[in-house]
Amino acid sequence: MIKAYAAFEPGGKLQPFEYDPGLLGDHDVEITVEHCGICHSDLSMLHNDWGITQYPFVPGHEIIGTIAAKGAHVYNLSIGQRVGLGWHAGYCMTCHSCLSGDHNLCAQSESTIVGRHGGFSEAVRAKAASVVALPDNLDAQSAGPLFCGGITVFNPLVQYNIPPTAKVAVIGIGGLGHLALQFARAWGCHVTAFTSSEDKQQEALSLGAHAVLNTKNPEELAAAANRFDLILATVNVKLDWNAYLATLRPKGRLHFLGVPLEPLDINVFPMIANQCDVSGSPVGSPATIATMLQFAEQHKIAPIVESFRMDQVNEALARLASGKAKYRIVLHNR
Repeated sequence: MIKAYAAFEPGGKLQPFEYDPGLLGDHDVEITVEHCGICHSDLSMLHNDWGITQYPFVPGHEIIGTIAAKGAHVYNLSIGQRVGLGWHAGYCMTCHSCLSGDHNLCAQSESTIVGRHGGFSEAVRAKAASVVALPDNLDAQSAGPLFCGGITVFNPLVQYNIPPTAKVAVIGIGGLGHLALQFARAWGCHVTAFTSSEDKQQEALSLGAHAVLNTKNPEELAAAANRFDLILATVNVKLDWNAYLATLRPKGRLHFLGVPLEPLDINVFPMIANQCDVSGSPVGSPATIATMLQFAEQHKIAPIVESFRMDQVNEALARLASGKAKYRIVLHNR
């Protein structure tokens, strides 16, 4: 039996819960959970905001731990090896996306917390192909958020071949945004932080931004017309997207990483006139995650985290829901 913390209804408090994981599959591994980050997606799933949550629900998909057991056909991982597991816990391995290396776009992918139990627990199961070894020089206690938040902001830099000469802007300096600033700066780009919070301006500069633009000031936003090659939108709220589109250079891209639930209100004519793109992307493939971890190790990129014990999970969730977390929260089993 695996001990975990589960909610039994939408928005319910997490309670101690045990489940039988069954026999370990030939291509599966069991990970002893040491640390697990809390992502806003965990909150969305807890409240069934997306209509796909199954209860009892064990959140947690930013997992750091060690291999406790492995199936008969797992050859790439060793018992005791420290690894990470993110949003995906398995892939079909036969579709065009998987065979092209785009495992994160697999239509039959298995999510770590959709239809299975996640990392707010003492152990978790996953297909070995979705598990990535943690580099030795990355801090295991804070690395969990890299497996969701980190790869989410890193993936578009790779997918769209963003050059180091690009001018990149980040909307929102929070759980995703504070990582996006670090990655884009280390990538070599000129980085601007969009923020409506004056108290975050200095911190944005310390995280890697070359400049900060106050979005509460319409004159500053208007003065940024025709400036950016890429804008990474990390927020979950509706904004005046046309005002941001106006700040793109010709062939620029407004890219969504956060998930606003309202439909986008976008004027098409300016997009056509400047040949701009509006796009979005999920987390990356295992190979891209491994590259991201290597890049983070090389450039000393790390999430800023607040720490809670695993048995303080409800306090930690409330802290995240309050919007006051700075900037990611990690639960610890030891």
